[in-house]
Amino acid sequence: MNTTAWRMSALLVLAGIGSAAQAQEQGNCPQLPADSGLAWENRSSGDSDFCRALRADGSEAFGLYISRKATFEPKRGNRAEAGMIDGQTMYWYKGELAMKPNVEVRETLVELADGRTAHIWFQAEKAALAASMTQAQSIRFTGTRLSSK
Repeated sequence: MNTTAWRMSALLVLAGIGSAAQAQEQGNCPQLPADSGLAWENRSSGDSDFCRALRADGSEAFGLYISRKATFEPKRGNRAEAGMIDGQTMYWYKGELAMKPNVEVRETLVELADGRTAHIWFQAEKAALAASMTQAQSIRFTGTRLSSK
């Protein structure tokens, strides 16, 4: 292998490692299970964090927004399933997408020990609802304890 080809190969390998590391970087997002196949895309602004858990194909598995003020107001009449996130009991609430009647929407709020609130949501077709819920519930807020709502 000539020197130029070797350098090109080394650069491509390093670029691939950098891209994978960037895709896996969680920033202020909660921890994903290592075997989930998901990677965080995150943006931070002030004391707010917007996180999207992305599948390998780039589609969103679920998302969350962490801020001082809740961005979602749960209505008891929309309460759907009970669940657990990071060891804390919580409830999922039904939502809807007018243009996608076959898509189920679930969202919830969890309060973090630092006073901020995490609004977590996902969208899934009925057949994939349970799997999507399990995936969203698998996150761990490292360094913080949750307070159930």
